[in-house]
Amino acid sequence: MIQTYLMFEGRCEEAIEFYKQALDAEVQMLMRYKDSPEPPPGCDSPQNDEKVMHAEFRVGDTLLMASDGRCSGSPAFQGFSLSIAATDVGEAEQYFTALADGGQVIMPLAKTFWSPAFGMLTDRFGVPWMVNVLA
Repeated sequence: MIQTYLMFEGRCEEAIEFYKQALDAEVQMLMRYKDSPEPPPGCDSPQNDEKVMHAEFRVGDTLLMASDGRCSGSPAFQGFSLSIAATDVGEAEQYFTALADGGQVIMPLAKTFWSPAFGMLTDRFGVPWMVNVLA
């Protein structure tokens, strides 16, 4: 099994709250650096005690994992996209609009030869997304 683990470099909790609103994500688990039984590696200064050491959240049937990583303030998401499948054009529009808020549209949501609606964007955290209606 391969699972997606996103490093938000200090913006993890903000990102999870965004995905709760945009995608109806449900937090399954969240541990802060201050909760670590051992000195945590990476984000280990007292100013980062409230940052997220590890979180798991569910979007539909998919479990995503996330962290503040080293709390560098500069997340870098390159070379991949998260792809979300919508059941119809209305749902695709809802996902696309919510995820694009504060982000950047790369390819507007439109009809393609394989789908009644497909689009690509980068959300406000720099995470690349593809929204696709499965025909």
